[in-house]
Amino acid sequence: MLKYKAVEIFTNEEARYRNKPVADAAMQYIRKLKIAARCTVSRGVAGCSESGEITTDRLEVLSVSMPIRIYIIFPAAEMERVLDGLEPMVNDGIMVLHDLDVVCHRVRNAFFPRQLKVRDVMTADVASITTTTRLSDVVQLLLPSIFNGVPVLDPKGRPVGMVTQGDLIRKGGLSLRLGLLTECDEQCRKEVLNPMSTRQAEEIMTRPVTFIAESKPLAEAVDLMLRVGVKRLPVVDEQGKLSGMLSRLDIFNTVMRETPDWKAFAEQKVEVGDLKRVGDILRRDTHTVSPETTLDEVMRIIDSDDMQGVAVVDPQGKLLGLIADQDLLGYFQSGQEGFWQRLAKGIHSTQHNICHGDLQQCLLETTVGKVMQTDFVAVREDMLIENAISQMVEKGIKRLPVVDEAGCFQGMISRDSLLRTGFNAAM
Repeated sequence: MLKYKAVEIFTNEEARYRNKPVADAAMQYIRKLKIAARCTVSRGVAGCSESGEITTDRLEVLSVSMPIRIYIIFPAAEMERVLDGLEPMVNDGIMVLHDLDVVCHRVRNAFFPRQLKVRDVMTADVASITTTTRLSDVVQLLLPSIFNGVPVLDPKGRPVGMVTQGDLIRKGGLSLRLGLLTECDEQCRKEVLNPMSTRQAEEIMTRPVTFIAESKPLAEAVDLMLRVGVKRLPVVDEQGKLSGMLSRLDIFNTVMRETPDWKAFAEQKVEVGDLKRVGDILRRDTHTVSPETTLDEVMRIIDSDDMQGVAVVDPQGKLLGLIADQDLLGYFQSGQEGFWQRLAKGIHSTQHNICHGDLQQCLLETTVGKVMQTDFVAVREDMLIENAISQMVEKGIKRLPVVDEAGCFQGMISRDSLLRTGFNAAM
């Protein structure tokens, strides 16, 4: 048997706590605790109180405040937290505490509460462009933004297209990712953006645009994102005008805010179904190199890898470090020609320039061990995907290396894999 407690609150519809109905205040409090608790609110059809007042739903009696019963069940270990919050709410009524012997407590894992609407999660007051906005201005708009895409609006404020980082690279002539361009100096940015200043958004925008109404359930929006294969959705109001943007980051922030502490549930013997772990979703076909691999070879791998990074491992497979395209930029001589060299010249890098002679010879002779990042964040295969999401959001990481208990590299996880697997687990 599991040791549980039950709280009953007998009150009425008129009872308020901080200008809210007591039933609403109690439910919100229990929900925010993120504990293994169930709360039920029922409205009586008739009742009487110690004041002699009678309430009934019969037409011949005028009733203005029907009786309310709030019933909450929770593990006994949570009693102090529950009572501390509920007791001040009862300014008109009775609160009762019971002991319960619970045979079992099972709960279905949910990625986020089903009642959430898109408007509850989206980012409002987002930037937008028109069909005639210059591509160079689009890039400048996106550089400080949390989004890698911007909606294109018609004169009435309705979305007619999207310009994403992919559109800018594939069709607009942007020669490097926005993340790298943010670290360029002014001269470097001019060299990248000047050729784009004569072209307009309508030339490269993705159309027709996929959008979602702000009144739709969040689950429907996530399903649409996964089905269409987009990272963000413009959100429209009842008139079809842009009211915000919904991105994967918005969804992950919601998961962090709403997800219960599943570890605490397990400690209280609550059975949680369909929990997904990092090992269920990691990508195992990612590239690895040894510390002796040359930069020339790493550059070829990164150019062909959509993960945009490579794991560095020892002969036993233990993860030693990571290397990404950005880590290579400080290793080019400022006087050398070519795009990578011009970019490196504009990067505010703290790394020392080690290529003093012929560039190609330097790339062939310099090994990954001199370049790799050793201060990295890695996660274990048995970590819950909700906890992996927290790691990525809190540290601003788009991809995480996964290791086993011995620290051996197992693969990578990305934001897309987390969203896809987490949402499917909750369906």
